[in-house]
Amino acid sequence: MEYLDFELPIKELEDQLDKCQIIGEESDVDVTATCKKIEKKLEKTKKEIYKNLTAWQRVQLSRHPNRPYTLDYIKAIAGDTFMEFHGDRTVKDDKAMIGGLGKIGDQSYMFIGQQKGYNTKTRQYRNFGMSNPEGYRKALRLMKMAEKFGIPVVTLIDTPGAYPGLEAEERGQGEAIARNILEMTRLKTPIIAVVIGEGASGGALGIGVGDRVLMLENSWYSVISPENCSSILWRSWAHKEQAAESLKLTAIDGKKLKIVDDIIQEPLGGAHSDRETTFKEVEKAIVAVYEDLKKLNHTDLVAKRMDKYSKMGVFKE
Repeated sequence: MEYLDFELPIKELEDQLDKCQIIGEESDVDVTATCKKIEKKLEKTKKEIYKNLTAWQRVQLSRHPNRPYTLDYIKAIAGDTFMEFHGDRTVKDDKAMIGGLGKIGDQSYMFIGQQKGYNTKTRQYRNFGMSNPEGYRKALRLMKMAEKFGIPVVTLIDTPGAYPGLEAEERGQGEAIARNILEMTRLKTPIIAVVIGEGASGGALGIGVGDRVLMLENSWYSVISPENCSSILWRSWAHKEQAAESLKLTAIDGKKLKIVDDIIQEPLGGAHSDRETTFKEVEKAIVAVYEDLKKLNHTDLVAKRMDKYSKMGVFKE
């Protein structure tokens, strides 16, 4: 298991507990009391660390190499019912953006989300979760298909941003994202957006317009990453922690600012520490939100969505 810098006290205690248990197994010495003492200290340390995380520490947790990605959630929630669709019918299939039909119980959903890789090879294959224009056009094609058949859309957001390469700009990256935002505001089917990891910039917004926007406890959602914000303001990444605090990018901040609607709690230690519980919580949240949204007709659904986004931000006339 990999540990982040602020998790090192936990690692030390877990190492002590392992040694204590090994001594108990390999000798006649009764170490039960000692092990229990370490266990209590470990539990207390975990609670102290994870209940008082800074914005930057939450960013680090959202990028944890063992954190589940979009396909992990879809496979856990929809299982064998998931059927992936490919291609934007214009250029090619974007491997960083995945989508397809799947079921939760008897209800079909159109799942769409950004997918990162687990090692060097798959990270390159998935372009590190950074979509090209064809990825956003594929997402829009699937949303329109869902609208045609009256199927609710679930988007899973986890991206460091849209791909900023020259070829992406040549194929209309900005237009593709803007088109998705426009079309999602008026899509005549329920949209549930869930930020499961990184929600950075227009790359997240391209599939982030929803009737309900949910965030996992240790995810983040912002117009820019802390590192890039720091490099612009201070010409260095050294102030990334200060930038993270100032950007108000955590789930708690998002709910206070009414950018997101609800926070999905993660197990102690983050989503990667207990994947099954995390999957169940996300599934439960999706089902609960859809039960509420399905009561609205198409006209009311779109009107409420438009009203929700028109109220965001501070402005003067």
